[in-house]
Amino acid sequence: MKTNRIRFLNTYIDSLTAAQAKSCADRLIRQGGQHYIVTPNSDIVVKMQDDKELKDICERADLILTDGQILVKLSRLMKRHIKERICMTDFVWDICDLAAEKGYSIFMFGGKPDVLTKAEKKIRKKYPRLKIAGSFSPELGFEKDSNQLEAANRRIRESKADILLVFLGCPKQEKYIYANKDIYKVPLSITMGGCVDFIAGAVKRAPKWMQDVGLEWFYRFVQEPKRLFKRYFIDDVRIFYLAWKYRDR
Repeated sequence: MKTNRIRFLNTYIDSLTAAQAKSCADRLIRQGGQHYIVTPNSDIVVKMQDDKELKDICERADLILTDGQILVKLSRLMKRHIKERICMTDFVWDICDLAAEKGYSIFMFGGKPDVLTKAEKKIRKKYPRLKIAGSFSPELGFEKDSNQLEAANRRIRESKADILLVFLGCPKQEKYIYANKDIYKVPLSITMGGCVDFIAGAVKRAPKWMQDVGLEWFYRFVQEPKRLFKRYFIDDVRIFYLAWKYRDR
């Protein structure tokens, strides 16, 4: 399966359009075995610089998709040219569309219980023929409790879902999938981060023009300044340092 994988900054990216990524997801499900897709944005790429385990897990993924307009713009400045941003808040609907069309079932895992319930209702309303094999919001720290972890894996495995949408946030979701995919045995797992909040309508999305110019992060910051200040103004600005450090790659 050709994924157009390129070296970019401190990692690798599959330079695909959303349509190509959707087609690749279909092929991974039909291949058999357990596969996974990761969706790095600027925040995740910066985290990779300090977290070797996260970096290794992401680079071993079957697909590495770019969920960050800043990354796309940097790639063009650096003559690497990532085709387009594949925003998870949009791509989740492509995956639902694929599942409804092909008869695949999905399992939704993570997010706050009330938000996950609302998101599931929204998906069922938009895709009435889509099979939702189940949904589950685990307790905080479940991955450190062997009984809770085993129960979560059993619930997912017994659902016999074809696609697992994981809303645990980085790096928990990447590490959970990698450590447990051969236990819960779902053909395709996808990291979806906080997009469950957007599906449910708990968080409002930025206007299209802000998404296109790479200012969606600022729109989110205005909505939750206390929570997001450190991430956007201290941690994530390191992406420009990485662009300079790896400029000759």
